[in-house]
Amino acid sequence: MSTRQQDIEIGMLIYPECQLAAIYGLTDLFRVANRLSVQLSNSDSRQLRVSHWALNGDNQRVERIFDTDERPKQPLTALILPPSLDTEPGGERIACHIRWLTAQHAAGTMICSVCAGAFLLAESGLLNGRSATTHWIHTEALAKRFPEIRIDTDKLIIDEGDIVTAGGVMAWVDLGLKLIERFLSPTIMLSTARYLLVDAGGRQQRFYSSFAPRMGHGDKCVLKVQHWLHQHSSESIAIPAMAARVNLGERTFLRRFHKATGMTPTQYVQQLRVLKARESLEFSMLTVNEIAWAVGYEDPGSFRRVFRGVVGLGPMDYRRRFGVGTR
Repeated sequence: MSTRQQDIEIGMLIYPECQLAAIYGLTDLFRVANRLSVQLSNSDSRQLRVSHWALNGDNQRVERIFDTDERPKQPLTALILPPSLDTEPGGERIACHIRWLTAQHAAGTMICSVCAGAFLLAESGLLNGRSATTHWIHTEALAKRFPEIRIDTDKLIIDEGDIVTAGGVMAWVDLGLKLIERFLSPTIMLSTARYLLVDAGGRQQRFYSSFAPRMGHGDKCVLKVQHWLHQHSSESIAIPAMAARVNLGERTFLRRFHKATGMTPTQYVQQLRVLKARESLEFSMLTVNEIAWAVGYEDPGSFRRVFRGVVGLGPMDYRRRFGVGTR
């Protein structure tokens, strides 16, 4: 019997339409971390045991179909629900998976979701009353199906101890590094990130998310104003003028606009202006001041504050990270 510390077993659930690239990518990520753990520590260092789980042939129960270790089975330390590229999982197809992951959580397993994997977690009821993240494009659908969840898609990872949710499709990399840091060490995590040439942390999902305004709400007056704002966002626009365009009182207009879009007209205009500024920062060599004036800000300082508040990065930091224009 090895004197090595008890291993940590991380399971990954294969469900209909899940992203297999995340399953195999995480398996490789943990394999690299294990090798570096041995190199940086010793042969008896703690290792991450990885297993894959799926429905058996008669679709009656979830069982282990892959394991990186042949030693006796042990309880799962963590279970990962990978992304789904094509669907928002739900219905009878995942009923057996939901029962099994709920039982795992009850037995002490940490449950982790990535991107649309949050829908499985939400179906289990384990996210009710909690904060969670998913891919920003799923925000509205998740909120509509599960109103008990506090959704925050600005964040790439939300860690509540026994439940961890990660945002975008590729956030499985960030989740994997977080689990390596927790179960092996920060040193192993940083070494793994350097080896794979990936960011070791500090990212937020709003660095990458794009403004996707609600347009299918059914309020024709608000939609008319939205279309007008998309054409005139760089102009000086007053709320009374917006209300007047659709013959509504100011208070009525504000109430209907917020109900339809989920934000105030001022917030909406800010999002439109930042959207245009991001494109200029990515593809042009205009200065930040020139971009601020072009999108409608007379005071570049105000533009910088708004941009950072929306994106999470200052304009120059954003350009350094995402700019592809001629340098």
